[in-house]
Amino acid sequence: MRADPSVQQQLLDVQELDSRLDVLRAHAANPPETAELAELTETRAQLDRDAGALEIQVSDLTREQSKADADVEHVKARRVRDRQRLDTGAVGNPKDLERLQHELVALDKRIDDLEEAELDVMERLESAQKELDQLRSRLADVDERTGTVAEARDRRLAELREQAGATERDRAARVEGVPEDLLALYTRIREQKGGVGAAALRARRCGGCSLELNSADLADIAAKPADEVVRCEECGRILVRTAESGL
Repeated sequence: MRADPSVQQQLLDVQELDSRLDVLRAHAANPPETAELAELTETRAQLDRDAGALEIQVSDLTREQSKADADVEHVKARRVRDRQRLDTGAVGNPKDLERLQHELVALDKRIDDLEEAELDVMERLESAQKELDQLRSRLADVDERTGTVAEARDRRLAELREQAGATERDRAARVEGVPEDLLALYTRIREQKGGVGAAALRARRCGGCSLELNSADLADIAAKPADEVVRCEECGRILVRTAESGL
């Protein structure tokens, strides 16, 4: 295959632009914010599960407190009625009076027990509500941080897209005039060799595989016409001769 030396030099420019595009696309595929966003998503999911469990607990304790309040009020109301009966002398029978007095004592004890249980429920509810409020605050912080990081990622991706667009336009300009068969060979090698299809020969060394060519290979290349497309014997990449090749 033959191509004007200037076209072969042009192919090196295309390679440089393709390598730049590869880097830009790799950065766009995995921006540095991705890892933090994934961690924030996982953290939020766990906080959301914890908050859900606490919401159920708060709801249960709220109902339990309401029931405890109602139980206390019910027994207090009964005590008020019994004391009114006692204070007004409505009970004249000594045995009934004695039973009423015993019942008032029992009611006082019952009220003390219920109020103690009520206080315990209130304390547990307060603790659960406080923990829930803290979790909601953390959720808000995580959401705020997620928004900030997502905005930074979006800005970065927009910049990368802009740079890629400019690089693609430069590539389109540089690829003009490159023969189709040479471009096809370059593309095929690039796909096979990790993105590098053409490399410069400088200081007797291939810029693709970084290996130094032996004297026989260099003599063979030096003997070829300047417009002949040569390839590295080691890696198979298109080898573009330069003024610094050492031939």
